Amino acid sequence: MYLEEYKRWLEADLEDADLNPELARIEGNDEEIKDRFAVSLKFGTAGLRGVLGAGTNRMNIYVVRQATQGLANWVKTQGGNQTVAISYDSRIKSDVFAKVAAGVFAANGVRVNIWPVLMPVPTVSFATRYLHTSAGVMVTASHNPSKYNGYKVYGADGCQITTEAAAEILTEIEKLDIFADVRTSGFEAGVANGSIQYIPDEVYTAFVEQVKAQSVLFGEKVNKNAAIVYSPLNGTGLKPVTRTLKEMGYTNITVVKEQELPDGNFPTCPYPNPEIKEAMALGMEYAKKCNADLLLATDPDCDRVGIAVKNKAGEYELLTGNQTGMLLDYICSQRVKHGKMPADPVMVKTIVTMDMGEQIATHYGLRTINVLTGFKFIGEQIGKLEQQGRADSYVFGFEESYGYLTGSYVRDKDGVDGAYMICEMFSYYATKGISLLDKLEELYKIYGYCLNTLHSYEFDGSAGFAKMQRIMQAFRGGIKEFGGKKVVKLLDYAPGLDGLPKSDVLKFLLEDNCSVVVRPSGTEPKLKTYISISAENKETAEKIEAEICKSAEEYLK
Repeated sequence: MYLEEYKRWLEADLEDADLNPELARIEGNDEEIKDRFAVSLKFGTAGLRGVLGAGTNRMNIYVVRQATQGLANWVKTQGGNQTVAISYDSRIKSDVFAKVAAGVFAANGVRVNIWPVLMPVPTVSFATRYLHTSAGVMVTASHNPSKYNGYKVYGADGCQITTEAAAEILTEIEKLDIFADVRTSGFEAGVANGSIQYIPDEVYTAFVEQVKAQSVLFGEKVNKNAAIVYSPLNGTGLKPVTRTLKEMGYTNITVVKEQELPDGNFPTCPYPNPEIKEAMALGMEYAKKCNADLLLATDPDCDRVGIAVKNKAGEYELLTGNQTGMLLDYICSQRVKHGKMPADPVMVKTIVTMDMGEQIATHYGLRTINVLTGFKFIGEQIGKLEQQGRADSYVFGFEESYGYLTGSYVRDKDGVDGAYMICEMFSYYATKGISLLDKLEELYKIYGYCLNTLHSYEFDGSAGFAKMQRIMQAFRGGIKEFGGKKVVKLLDYAPGLDGLPKSDVLKFLLEDNCSVVVRPSGTEPKLKTYISISAENKETAEKIEAEICKSAEEYLK
């Protein structure tokens, strides 16, 4: 079957000339052909994501067209005004895929609103809500290496699609022949006839104004002359982040020159993810040269933000996503101080995010809602509050993978908001002579030392996927302990648990308030383990974590 499909592609008159050499190169190589054609890229709640190239299991204009035709068919069953909002990032072919998708929507009678330039993830969620469109599309592969691209889908509420909606769209996609059943039209022709319209600048300005409105200073004056080094990691964050910061008084900003302009090859950081040290390395060099107070970096689609601050020795120290989650304490303390805490305040976090977040929330009288991994589940909870007329109850949402959102104006994590609020928090404490590391130590003294680590293990291709399935079964095999810590309870989310959707996630609750979470990534060929340790100090925590990690890795062989 896959050989027949390969032959069909090989003999087709493909519009994308980049695909022909690849198809010719793999001729006669069964393994390479199978990898590209034996399966199709899986469409789910995260949309599509895959390696760029030829075939049904790759990101290319034909796969994008097929997905868009399926999405257009679904949109037309949903009522509403039959419109979509489209955005795209700096990745290779992101602009091409966005325009191809626009052409398919237009050919199907679905009117298109598309950003005239590349824009971050949160702006498509915002535009979907602001323009009251039926759906939204963001062409991005987030923080993946340059060989990847993807296609995220948002519902009319500005939140990534639900499991049910994804299944319905997938059903529509699977009905279609990738070549014969897709209606297309030219992008420029669509612009000319009005079926494709550029999103006006007023929407961008409205987004920036909403981010600025997240301030919790409430009239307090702070020193905004902090020396900030910022890197957009060759992505979409440059204009919205620097505009927001400058309009709010932060003008002492140095941008990392080599990572300033959009470039899908990511020449200085092959893995453009602020979660990893290598991606932050150049920014750290700049920070040292400039003697900066704070380093910020956003990933290519600007929904995540990582930071580094100076320690007492004058060296720059990277903070984890969990540590930066101390934003919660800053926001809550400011709201309480100024009498701005809403009735029945809510904090939302994922089940793999630090438990200390819940302790901080409880201290300030917030109710914590724990959700599955993926910011769409946090967005979903904001939507539920909005339906009850209580959107203002939402105070903060975050996940350990550097995603933060302080307001209900969008339904996805927002690196623009995150960068701005981190700068405000930094300035607030600096004005009082307190560093972020000092503040973190203070929180540890109140709530106990907390160490949270993430370990990722890569399993490429269909063979890798099968191995991950076997590994997950091994973890379900009645494990009694990890690194000498007894398993007190196993939470298996596969059948659905605590009202959450079914998900292939295991959480082992260990003695002494430690835990291990194991899950396959929904967007990358990786298995991830999250280890959480509570201990009296850092050294003890690191020792316990190393033993638990070593024990967990025995099941990955």
